[in-house]
Amino acid sequence: MSLPPEKASELKQLIHQQLSKMDVHGRIREILAETIREELAPDQQQLSTEDLIKALRRRGIIDDVMKELNFVTDNVDQELPSSPKQPVGFTDRQSTLLKKTNIDPTRRYLYLQVLGGKAFLEHLQEPEPIPGQACSTFTLCLHFRNQRFRSKPVPCACEPDFHDGFLLEVHRENLGDGTRMADSTTMLSISDPVHMVLIKTDIFAETTLVASYFLEWRSVLGSENGVTNLTVELMGLALERQKTAEKERLFLVYAKQWWREYLQIRPSHNSRLVKIFAQDENGINRPVCSYVKPLRAGRLLDTPRQAARFVNVLGYERAPVIGGGGKQEQWCTLLAFLCRNKGDCEDHANLLCSLLLGYGLEAFVCVGTKAKGVTHAWVMTCGTDGTITFWESLTGHRYLHKPTNPDEPSAAEQSKPLYPYRTIGCVFNHQMFLGNCQPSDSVESCVFDLNDESKWKPMSEEAVKSVCAPGATTSLPPFPPLCASTIDASVTSNGIEMQLRLLVSEHRKDLGLTTVWEDQLSYLLSPALASYEFERTTSISAGNEEFQDAIRRAVPDGHTFKGFPIHFVYRNARRAFATCLRSPFCEEIICCRGDQVRLAVRVRVFTYPESACAVWIMFACKYRSVL
Repeated sequence: MSLPPEKASELKQLIHQQLSKMDVHGRIREILAETIREELAPDQQQLSTEDLIKALRRRGIIDDVMKELNFVTDNVDQELPSSPKQPVGFTDRQSTLLKKTNIDPTRRYLYLQVLGGKAFLEHLQEPEPIPGQACSTFTLCLHFRNQRFRSKPVPCACEPDFHDGFLLEVHRENLGDGTRMADSTTMLSISDPVHMVLIKTDIFAETTLVASYFLEWRSVLGSENGVTNLTVELMGLALERQKTAEKERLFLVYAKQWWREYLQIRPSHNSRLVKIFAQDENGINRPVCSYVKPLRAGRLLDTPRQAARFVNVLGYERAPVIGGGGKQEQWCTLLAFLCRNKGDCEDHANLLCSLLLGYGLEAFVCVGTKAKGVTHAWVMTCGTDGTITFWESLTGHRYLHKPTNPDEPSAAEQSKPLYPYRTIGCVFNHQMFLGNCQPSDSVESCVFDLNDESKWKPMSEEAVKSVCAPGATTSLPPFPPLCASTIDASVTSNGIEMQLRLLVSEHRKDLGLTTVWEDQLSYLLSPALASYEFERTTSISAGNEEFQDAIRRAVPDGHTFKGFPIHFVYRNARRAFATCLRSPFCEEIICCRGDQVRLAVRVRVFTYPESACAVWIMFACKYRSVL
């Protein structure tokens, strides 16, 4: 590292001031005199520098000085390891000012600095962003060995102005090695790539997955001074492909043989939804079992049902289809799904199954159809008592399954199931894959005894583990941990509520109506919203009696009260208001006419990991009834 002359002079001055403050010079003189008096032989005329350093180290002077001196990297122009450049390629630029951070001197770190982007041609005609005006932004998300990072949003442009640095700890995972510095051999053996996901957020806060990329970082270990510059193009790199390719080839051969055996059981199996491979956002076909892994939420989620609610409030969006035909198949890696905050039913089911496995349940993803033959995925758990429970990841609803026997005369009289599922082709998790080989693939009559090979044809667990177990192949994306929400629920609730008040007042003004808000009535709506969210999470209704009693006391005799609750998973007040107006009942409240009309609105935002949220809104009015 080289410093400009003026910076070197400034650094020397700071060190000198610190040494003077500690009276280091005086302490050195004392030790020097003591050393000469005690250790210098009569025939020795001179004390060497080495002897003096040993004496200073023995008395702890050097350690005291190093503890007091804090070296920071502000305003130092230097190259730092691994500067990846994102789509279609990030470019070299001078390093920006670095923030102070605490670094453990006993650990190894990889500093990854993003220095810009080039050739985002879809934004070639993008105008320069006007200060203060909302614009679409890019955000770069990173995951490396259980660490997650997110860049500052930058305006979308042909050459986006990325200037972010990420300090990644290259730690060892073996028990007992947490405090040891990883040596060169250890770092070379770490095959985990840096998973980079680029997200675009438009002015309506809608997110789009732009790119997903796995960065091989170990080239920096062989570079001079531990520094390297990389140009990242959005085409996947092959990491140690020989072993991985061989394992994948052998699994493909096995899967083909398994499929031939499955078809020999019954020719009609050819039309069943038995999905062994799925394509991810990078266009790579991967075994479906690799999309699931036991995932622990730490202290972010407390119960399986709360986990189901979290998955439910993540946005739902089907993969885009160009032209006619059926649904386009694209499953997302977990990091891409979480960073985008929305995905298809398969993405929701994979995440929910992973969370339920993390809670110690025996969970599987089910692939089949809903009404009208629409392909769908949901989650199933098997209780120790044989109870089969279906979990709908898009709604958070749970359904008990009791198989019906279509041959029994009373079958027609048996109650119809409440769940929306019609057929099931296969179930899988991180260790097992089973194809439904029962005479009928109808969910109603299906028996979920997964140990009965006459009903469910299993794949070899060893074959599944060979390509889906953690560390089995280097092409397997690591599972990131969940991140805590960055949303302040109270501030966000107040902000949306104020916007809705303004929108209602403007709407009524256009209709020639005045608006009088009653704050106390608005406050009384809070328990109802909390009760609705509690019921969504636990399926238990509580607190309605107190709410109803409070409303009866707040509404005088001869007055009428009307309330309308509604639920959203986004925080756009204008969009929510437009949706509310499409409900005749809500419009009747907002446009209420009469004597002594008082309006109320209450918003309650419930936050979940990954900044997902459930937004409950309740509009209400009370007015004097006029016959």
